[in-house]
Amino acid sequence: MLTIDETRGELVLHGGDGTRRTLGLGTAEAFAAVSAAWLRCGWDAKYVYGFSWLGRPIIQLPEDLVRMQELVWRVRPDVIVETGVAHGGSLVFYASLFAAIGAGRVIGVDVSIRPANREAIEAHLLAPRIALIEGSSIDPATAAAVRARIAPEERVLVVLDSDHSRSHVRAELALYAPLVAPGGYVIVCDGIMADFAGTPRGKPAWGEDNPIAAVQDFLATTDQFVEEEPEFPFNEGAVRSRVTYWPRCYLRRVGGDDGGEP
Repeated sequence: MLTIDETRGELVLHGGDGTRRTLGLGTAEAFAAVSAAWLRCGWDAKYVYGFSWLGRPIIQLPEDLVRMQELVWRVRPDVIVETGVAHGGSLVFYASLFAAIGAGRVIGVDVSIRPANREAIEAHLLAPRIALIEGSSIDPATAAAVRARIAPEERVLVVLDSDHSRSHVRAELALYAPLVAPGGYVIVCDGIMADFAGTPRGKPAWGEDNPIAAVQDFLATTDQFVEEEPEFPFNEGAVRSRVTYWPRCYLRRVGGDDGGEP
């Protein structure tokens, strides 16, 4: 538990054993504690369900989008493959980054794309940079359809944001991680579920059944990827960690061939 005294500029952390720690509000540690409480509050209040990007709802934490922008600018992929389409806001977001860069396109995969969402995405100004594939992301035929749209020399970044169960994410990693060349990334979304097991908008099973567990399962079977936080390209502040719904999510490929068939 924490108590904030804005007048004194202090934050007090209350331990379960009755201990207390007092921190200055301007410290990185105090910021981390407040951020953790804010993330929990925002999850329960559905904070991320209040944003759009260029006209399409985008159910993402704004800071995660800014950090993704930094990575896309640095890595400069030719293609972003995203599983999970929903309203298409993330696809439009990535397409807008590519439009600003002057190159690149997005492939969106979803087991069921609602007709109204498909119509809006296909009518969007950035539609020429977006391809939609309907089918389960863990169906080998769907993965083959994705691979068929990617040339051997193209650099790929993968974002997994569909079904967040451990088994599903693990199966997605097996199918889509091989598309990424050395130096590229796979991003696994919503690992914060592990911290919100049993909350009003959570489930008790999330303590074990979550994307982070899938990532750890995957990393235990390969030496081709490592969990690696991209450095902040600019930082003159005290904070060194992301405020995120995607903790422990950035997997960088460090070895192997340049993608290709799983």
